[in-house]
Amino acid sequence: MRYLSTRGHSPLISFADMLLAGLAPDGGLYLPEVWPRFSPLEIANFKGRPYGEVAEIVLGELIGDSFSREELQADIAAAYGSFSDPRIAPLSQIAPGSNQSGLYLLELFHGPTLAFKDVALQILGRLFARALKRKGGRATVLAATSGDTGSAAIAALGGLENIEVFVLHPKGRVSEVQRRQMTTTPFTNVHNIAIEGSFDDAQAIVKDLFAETAFARAVNLTAVNSINFARIAAQAVYYFTAASAFDVPPVFVVPTGNFGDVFAGEAAMRMGLPVDTLLVATNANDIMARALNEGVYEAGKAEPTLSPSMDIQVASNFERALFEASGRDARFIRREMGLFAETKRITLPDDVRAALAERYAAARCDDAETLATIARFYKETGRLIDPHTAVALTAAYNLDVPEKVPVVVLSTAHPAKFPAAVEQASGQIPELPPRLKAALEGEEKCHLLGAEKALVRGFIEAKLRTP
Repeated sequence: MRYLSTRGHSPLISFADMLLAGLAPDGGLYLPEVWPRFSPLEIANFKGRPYGEVAEIVLGELIGDSFSREELQADIAAAYGSFSDPRIAPLSQIAPGSNQSGLYLLELFHGPTLAFKDVALQILGRLFARALKRKGGRATVLAATSGDTGSAAIAALGGLENIEVFVLHPKGRVSEVQRRQMTTTPFTNVHNIAIEGSFDDAQAIVKDLFAETAFARAVNLTAVNSINFARIAAQAVYYFTAASAFDVPPVFVVPTGNFGDVFAGEAAMRMGLPVDTLLVATNANDIMARALNEGVYEAGKAEPTLSPSMDIQVASNFERALFEASGRDARFIRREMGLFAETKRITLPDDVRAALAERYAAARCDDAETLATIARFYKETGRLIDPHTAVALTAAYNLDVPEKVPVVVLSTAHPAKFPAAVEQASGQIPELPPRLKAALEGEEKCHLLGAEKALVRGFIEAKLRTP
């Protein structure tokens, strides 16, 4: 199995090399040279199997010969051994009272940091450490987070030898719980940076530092957020486990900002999984809803909302979807991504829009609707949900599909991570899981920097020089 860049100017590499690289040297994002395919019978046989077994099969095809089956088995077992639910990504039917009897939640918050990022990063961290040890040397992991990626990356990589982790988050734009999960870590190889700006500012700094080839090579820079395809690969697994539970292709409703979680659904489809539709649910930062519904991909100013992990105006993984929708036209991607970098706006060609529409639909939800959905869901079911899940559930409530088509809402975080929004909507304070108590009580360690590449680069270089 080999991997190519969406921009076409980087050599083909193995899964292990792609894992350590993160972003391609030409600025593109890696994808499989050829998508592996599972037959309908193989997919049907996933039904009822343990999550780890399905992960081993799906990831095994994408990994190729970079790791042995025994190595993959060991890392999957270790990655998911700490999850609070042995099903890893349980599928639960929503009680009657909603307008669709075939409405389900795919619970993705049973990992160490209580967010969907754990499902991928727990396995990615172990494979990353294994590949680095085999290659030798040190690695500098650089990640921008809108809330959950940072803590999940810290939980996966904190304390590992020969790895330094730098996490950038937008100051004041993550929940207190999310911030503390990052800043109270005891690991000395983790460095938290609060950026005076938005997530898009932090993400732009990350991309610009990767583009500084000499610097990136000197510190062996790599990424573990969703620009690393290994994240997408691991997230594709829960689409297989969920869809295999049904006799007809489901609709997946995905709350998304950076487009990684929903592109994992496209990855599963390209590997043979029958899916009716991938419904992209956005908050007021609706760049993806506008792109898919109107054909104009245009970034504005990120607005703070009650669902902060989605407060993003540049959806990095959309490049992967555009690459596939354009027939893997790297020249088109180079031109359009270059134009977007300059103008923050591109108009999608009709054929690309049509190709995207074969897989995706989109809906937008504001904070008032988010609160109303949290309240409604609690009234109807007695259960609490976080505001990101509520954004997706709002879209699902408004969806008009045949009764036989199941609708699966990705529930991406535990409600206790966003207690203020949940209490505002429902009057209920979510019970605090034991895993969060330490984060709320520990001493915070964080560095405040302006949203300037030079400042972040200087900070990284200074930390790497310190013994």
